[in-house]
This record gives sequence, structure tokens and C-alpha cells, in this order.
Amino acid sequence: MGVDFSGSVIFGMNFLVLIVLLFLRICFSSDVPASFVFGDSLLDVGNNNYIASLTRANYMPFGIDFGRPTGRFTNGRTIVDIIGQQLGLDLTPPYLAPTTAGSVVTHGVNYASGGGGILNETGSVFGGRINFDAQIDNFANTRQDIISSIGVSEALNLLKRSIFSVAMGSNDFINNYILPVLSTPERKLVSPELFVATLMSRLRTQLIRLFNLGARKFVVANVGPIGCIPFERDTNPDAGDNCASFPNQLAQLFNVQLKSLVAELNTNLEGSFFLYADVYHILEDILQNYNAHGFENMNSACCSLAGRFGGLIPCLPKSKVCEDRAKYVFWDAFHPSDAANVIVAKRLLDGDTNDISPMNVRQLSKA
Repeated sequence: MGVDFSGSVIFGMNFLVLIVLLFLRICFSSDVPASFVFGDSLLDVGNNNYIASLTRANYMPFGIDFGRPTGRFTNGRTIVDIIGQQLGLDLTPPYLAPTTAGSVVTHGVNYASGGGGILNETGSVFGGRINFDAQIDNFANTRQDIISSIGVSEALNLLKRSIFSVAMGSNDFINNYILPVLSTPERKLVSPELFVATLMSRLRTQLIRLFNLGARKFVVANVGPIGCIPFERDTNPDAGDNCASFPNQLAQLFNVQLKSLVAELNTNLEGSFFLYADVYHILEDILQNYNAHGFENMNSACCSLAGRFGGLIPCLPKSKVCEDRAKYVFWDAFHPSDAANVIVAKRLLDGDTNDISPMNVRQLSKA
């Protein structure tokens, strides 16, 4: 009578499969347990869908290359979407979505809001928006939910290892200080230097508050070359084919002080990792060398309705959409295309200290 080894063979094969799966999980798992995102429309993934706001992106052609409109203010993904995917994370859900609850929040939450800014009055022209202070309030609620779910010790350990992305400041200029219908009294009373100092003082308090709530790994993006977006090009016709100079001067003034603030917080907040993401430098390089980066158009909106550069009216369902979105740096009057976001994301993830310092996001994920 022969011996039946089939059971042993099946067991051995199943055991081998388990070992392989475990190996793959170890090799490809992320060192980052969660991503928490704070910002404006550059990073909003749908929070404004749930508030009474004039600034929304929950309709076509927004999301045309994402598969559907979600509230992202681009044709595809945000920069943080792309970085998260490269780190092995799922897309971070909007805080206000009803499904962002329970164990979901332990993998990260996106608090960004179109129109939001560092100052609470920024973006008032849009009505509803969630400014940075309110976004931090919302994170405090999430933090408590995480503590209730897994306990204080585990929650603090999770937050310590997570990445906190912050991209704030653009709207404080575009939709506050230099907004044509609002800016004249403000600019007569407050110099650019004083306005930026006010922003920096407020931002310092906000970032320290996040640190006190348990955040340790920060990626803080500076303000990009806002004078080059189609909206500023069309509303500053005297610039001709060039970017509008004053908005870019404001961004540079802000960025110099932001870099100093990041260095200060790294020194003063023990156990912290603050990265200065030089998005201005990366986008400036893309705009100056757009052909080398695979683009054919570096100054006009792909989704456009009015204006020489398509920047006078926001992207709407009746807007014209360019045939090849990958050839345009700008998706609409204000926001980069998915193709541009991919370049920025990759350089923040793996770039040198000219793009992001004192280390890149990949290195931060393992720190």
C-alpha cells in the first residue's frame, strides 16, 4: 500500500506561498503608516464638496483623467496623491466625507480646502472654505478618534511615523492681498513686508500646534511662481508674454522667510523633521525648460473659456479642453496639470537639496 504525500505537498506549497507573500509585504510595505494633508485647492481632494462654497471641482471636466470628478482641482491627481502612491499608501480621503470614519482615519486624512489660507479672512470672496486653523481643529478631532480606536501610546507612535504635508500661502496672496476687488485698501495700509511677517507669525503658531498634537515629520511647501499662472497673466496684461512680476516678488519674499522658519523649527522642536519643499524652484525650472520636460504649452490653461491665456474664467462644464492634457503645464487658470504634478512629486520624493531640504520625502519616510 503506497504512502499518499499529496496532503504534505499541498501544505508545503501553501506554506511557500505564505512565505513569499510575507516577503513581498515586508519588501514593498511603506515605512509611513499614514499621510495627513493640509492645504488649499492644490491639495483638496473633495472637502469643498461638503460645504457651501463658490470654489468646487465636483463636475466635469475636472477629474477627466482621474476617472471621475472628485473635488480635485486638476484633470488627475494632486502632488500628494502621487507621492502617497509612490510610498505605497492609499489615496488619502477628504475629512468631511461621511466614509472617512472608523479605522479609515488611521491611514491618513486630507483636510485641504479650496480657497483656504493661513489667515482666517483669506478666501472670504468664496464664502465657504476651511482655513488652516480650522483644518488643524479637524485634525485634533481625528487625533482623538485615533486615540479612542487604538489607545494613546499606539496613536502617538502612529502620528510620530506619519507624514504631515502642508501647502499654504498662495491664496493669502491671490485671494487676499492682491485680489483686485479686495486688495486696494489692504495694500495701502499694509506693506508687503508687514503682510508676509504677519503670515509667518501665524504659520509658526500653526505648525507648532501641529507638533504639540503629535506631528513630527513635516513637508512644508513654499509658494510657487503664482505670477505665472494663467489667471495672473490675464489680469496683468502689461506683462505681455512674461509672468506678472509683483505676485512672484511676493512669493519670493514669503519663501525666503519660510525657509528660515523651517530651519528654526527644526532647531527648536526636539525630535522634529521639517522639510522645505521648494516648489517655486521646481515649477520655475519646468516653465523655463518646458520642452525638455515634455510640454508644448507652458503659459495657457488646458481648460479655458476666456482670456488670452484662458485665465479669466474658472474651468466650467462648458469650457474648452485641450486634446492632450499631458502637453500642458497648467490645467486651468490656477492649477497645474497631472503631468506637471507628477514631475513636482517625483522631485520632492527623490530630489536633491536644490528641490527639497534638508532631505527628500523618501529619506524622511525612513527617518
